[in-house]
Amino acid sequence: MPTLALLAFDARLGQAVRQASEPIMGQMRLAWWNEQLRLEADRRERSDELVAALDALAGMRGALHALVDGWELLLGETLDRPAVEAFVAARAGAFVGLARLLATPDSAATVLAGGRCWALADLAAGLGEGGERAGVLALAAEEPHVPVRLSRALRPLAVLAGLGRASLANGGAPLLRGRRAALRAIRLGLTGR
Repeated sequence: MPTLALLAFDARLGQAVRQASEPIMGQMRLAWWNEQLRLEADRRERSDELVAALDALAGMRGALHALVDGWELLLGETLDRPAVEAFVAARAGAFVGLARLLATPDSAATVLAGGRCWALADLAAGLGEGGERAGVLALAAEEPHVPVRLSRALRPLAVLAGLGRASLANGGAPLLRGRRAALRAIRLGLTGR
């Protein structure tokens, strides 16, 4: 449940950024999420099922606030290297927080490497052709290649990292494009490799 809650939260934040007609609208939505995270669980808005699902992530407030702030960086006028670095660090850091919450035996370095690979690939796939995408791909090319072998509890991250690695090798192609990607996801989900 915590993994699903984290992925759903990340997806909702991404949706808030993508659907914002003006940066201020996206910032307002993200500020609402930060406010919900500041409140104790029994004082949060309960009309949204995702807010209730955040109860499963108790103990990860700092990582979740950082994730909201990371998504907010994408609302800026330009997506420069420091913004990309901070965004990727926030998304990867959320998985490090999840690993701690789940008390997995995985090293923080391995979790971070998997999260960074996925975050970079997902960002590149979401950007149009141009300078910003090229900058993300250049940053990804500088990442050390760390084999991402994770425990069963973090198998979803292993799948995302594996799909991310293939995406980056294909110039930032969508993570789940074609049958080969679907088969790769199934294999990673079953074996973790």
